[in-house]
Amino acid sequence: MGEAVKLSTLDAAFLYLETPEMPMHVGSLSMFQLPEGYEGDYFEAFKAQIADRLADAPMLKRKLARTVLDFDNPSWVEDDQFDLDRQIFRASLAAPNDMATLRRTVGWMHAKLLNRARPLWEFYLFENMVDNQVGLYVKIHHALIDGGAGMALTKIIYDTIPNPQPRVRDTAAAKPEKTDKPGKAGIAATATSAATSAMESYLNFWQAPFKADAGNFSLPRSGKTDLGSVLIDHIAGQVEMGVKLVGALPAMTNMAAKSLPMLFDPARLSDLRNMIAPKTPLNKAISSERAFGTITLPLSRVKAVGKAAGGSINDAVMAISAGILRRFLAESDSLPARSLSAGVPISLREEGNANTNNQVFAMVCQLATHIEDPKQRLATIIAESGKSKAMVSPFKDFVPMLTNASMVGLPMAAQVLALLYSRSGLSDVLPPATNVCISNVPGPRMSLYAAGAELLHLYPVSIVTHGMALNITVQSYRDQLEFGLIAGANILPDVQRVADMMADELAMLESAFELAA
Repeated sequence: MGEAVKLSTLDAAFLYLETPEMPMHVGSLSMFQLPEGYEGDYFEAFKAQIADRLADAPMLKRKLARTVLDFDNPSWVEDDQFDLDRQIFRASLAAPNDMATLRRTVGWMHAKLLNRARPLWEFYLFENMVDNQVGLYVKIHHALIDGGAGMALTKIIYDTIPNPQPRVRDTAAAKPEKTDKPGKAGIAATATSAATSAMESYLNFWQAPFKADAGNFSLPRSGKTDLGSVLIDHIAGQVEMGVKLVGALPAMTNMAAKSLPMLFDPARLSDLRNMIAPKTPLNKAISSERAFGTITLPLSRVKAVGKAAGGSINDAVMAISAGILRRFLAESDSLPARSLSAGVPISLREEGNANTNNQVFAMVCQLATHIEDPKQRLATIIAESGKSKAMVSPFKDFVPMLTNASMVGLPMAAQVLALLYSRSGLSDVLPPATNVCISNVPGPRMSLYAAGAELLHLYPVSIVTHGMALNITVQSYRDQLEFGLIAGANILPDVQRVADMMADELAMLESAFELAA
């Protein structure tokens, strides 16, 4: 059995915040085109391919191991009863087997909690689609994976050619060498090694704050889940955190020197006031039902709009999203006079880092929904986005350190508070921190395949919470931007109608900048 891997506090927070109304898993809806004349059993072929690749994604075979009384963060441990047939399921649609039916089904399925007794992911394959297409709905708990790590897994599971050769593994090299039980000399050597390791850790503890690489300082952990081991490991974690904070004091002082003048600058007072978002019909408590919508926009056209405005693709995505929100709220005469704001996740993942954990930060960006002219709205979004990035930039380097901070009893306390918040209806009363979540996940530019079928679309399916009933996530694939809109069905049951507005908003922006569609 592999070594237990303790969850960071950020990863574990997605478990603590989960309630029946707020599942904390993310996912995707992929659409495949089967080869012309295909007569095989695609479900079995797909499952065989996943089985062949599982060794390249070991986290998919791990399940949660809780600590006693939830005193500390849980760990990932190997599931010794792992069964692929309990993770990948054959599904089918009722007539008319079209995309609208699939979207409704995915919305219904995305509202259901994952089974914590098993690895926290599930695949559902819909084979009976029109035009010889196959739909794949995937859901993975956010405690296990974020958007960047999701793309790393996409590269592991999918192929860049239709029919690759099966992977050959050197199983002999993977087996540990057989060793005899240690005699007295071996036991003595083991004890000496342990004492040496402990002494090195002791010396490192006192020296670490004064070293240049204090941020990499770590103490050994037992990784066990009994009460004594949990408490000892927790103490080691607190010592680690203290050492890292001491080592980071010079950088923190420099950060404060840069950020405090911005916070107290009278010219920035309006920015601080914007930290409290206006109330809208989207900012209420959600039910345990979901509505899901999708749309595909040409990446080249969205990129051209961002470039024409002196911004980026992400700025253009924000402008398109702002446009549909403005139109939707105006229809019900509920558009606030102040601008709506969006919570925008920012990846802290370095290029080439494929670790399956959450490495993400967030910023608040104004959407300029109070501005009618689309060209001026996009210009304002670009300016406000620059301000938001300047505000959060000094803090980014310290987020990984803080996301591992924990305290004894935090898991239990966090779960109780999350349930109380969910049942209290406070989200209907309190002002929202942001009105909507908008996330842009960069994806592969080349064509992908799975078990010989070509991937046509890759729509993301994300998370909504009490007080923020709409999440807009976009995933790039080839020359496409794949939008997935997930909403609380009690707040926005016809989210597809809102998604369809995006095509008009793109056309309006192109017209404003005199770009050819």
